[in-house]
Amino acid sequence: MAFADETLSERTGRELHEAGLTIACAESCTGGLLTSTLTDMSGSSSYVMGSIVSYANHVKARILHVSEETLTVYGAVSEETAREMAENVRQLIQTDIGVGITGIAGPGGGSAEKPVGLVYIAVADHTHTVVRKNNFSGTRIENKQAAVEKALAMICNVIRRTT
Repeated sequence: MAFADETLSERTGRELHEAGLTIACAESCTGGLLTSTLTDMSGSSSYVMGSIVSYANHVKARILHVSEETLTVYGAVSEETAREMAENVRQLIQTDIGVGITGIAGPGGGSAEKPVGLVYIAVADHTHTVVRKNNFSGTRIENKQAAVEKALAMICNVIRRTT
């Protein structure tokens, strides 16, 4: 997706920079792709402060402080886990915005209750957290890329609300 002559990732970086906001990411199914995309722009070190790739539940619990109760009751792929990932990475890395992404990229790992392509994305600032449930239907790579594009759009919305 592009706006005028810039991609959504370029626009997100520009808006973060212009607003003087910082960001941290907690990624599971995207494996760091959002952070990689955000850091593709020169000067991204002024707004990208860090990232945690937390594939395993013990990393979500021990490093990101997602509660054991959340992981047990709702599962790693849930609105609640995405929310805690976003809020906690923002606090841990001390940024203005935190992003949490968790889901099932595929092609395996899905179930009737949580199918392949189910991805929860959360974006938190100091006052609000927005979580969106997504059902993507592509290949593993396409699902990861779709999640990143959705996250970038959500980040832009939070920047506009914050500034």
